[in-house]
Amino acid sequence: MSDYQPEKVWTWKQGNGGKFANINRPIAGATHEKALPQGKHPIQLYSLATPNGVKVTILLEELLALGISEAEYDAFIINIMEGQQFSSGFVDINPNSKIPAMVDVSTTPITRVFESGAILLYLAEKFNKFIPTHPTDKANCLSWLFWQVGTGPLLGGGFGHFYAYAPEKFEYPIERYTMEVKRQLDLLDKQLAENTYICGNEYTIADMAIWPWYGALVANEVYEAAEFLDTASYQHVNRWAQLIRNRPAVQRGKMVNKSWGEPAEQLPERHDATDFETKTLDKLNKI
Repeated sequence: MSDYQPEKVWTWKQGNGGKFANINRPIAGATHEKALPQGKHPIQLYSLATPNGVKVTILLEELLALGISEAEYDAFIINIMEGQQFSSGFVDINPNSKIPAMVDVSTTPITRVFESGAILLYLAEKFNKFIPTHPTDKANCLSWLFWQVGTGPLLGGGFGHFYAYAPEKFEYPIERYTMEVKRQLDLLDKQLAENTYICGNEYTIADMAIWPWYGALVANEVYEAAEFLDTASYQHVNRWAQLIRNRPAVQRGKMVNKSWGEPAEQLPERHDATDFETKTLDKLNKI
């Protein structure tokens, strides 16, 4: 039993929050004045290679792989641990101060989009790719897209936080969120038992939204929890996760705005397709 009892009126205790205590606060808005850099392409992305950030770079790389030059983009890294998401320039795009945030400068006036699900939907509809056109199929795709939007906080902010990042381990939140994540994995496994991709035989933005979270989870790339969650037992999720992982555009998308891990897998900023060339050579040299 915990001795904790909520106060009658909550007060902010700075430093509370474990690994992310230095960037957590109960108020919104900018903390400092700083303009964002801008490149030459139609799409300007300000992000980090977390699962939510990777969703968008995968889609952009997939669009470019189809030869859609209008999807060319500049990607600038936003270091959330240093509070760069609280700059005045970033807050002007995303008042919620979360990555990713995107600007489409090809429109008049320019279009600002925040929230990863909203960015995926905006780009898919703008270029009419990776989203079904039939109303029934589109509704199914959007249902799974927003399923991920709704379940992501339970996996990340719930299970991931209390299992991997919280300064203290408590049984109740870990047990509660583990049960929910196992339910999510079971749901996905049942869906993928009858479908090649999340929505059927068509690769869509639903896959791009779900894979960076659950593909990383079964590959033990987040939270170091694969054994604890017995992710190997979800054979259909693992089959699908590898199928997505093998796509060249996905491999490129994973690298963008990444500044940790193996050097050959990092591309903190992306301004041109040629930015990947030396990284590809580095990877080949490692084999």
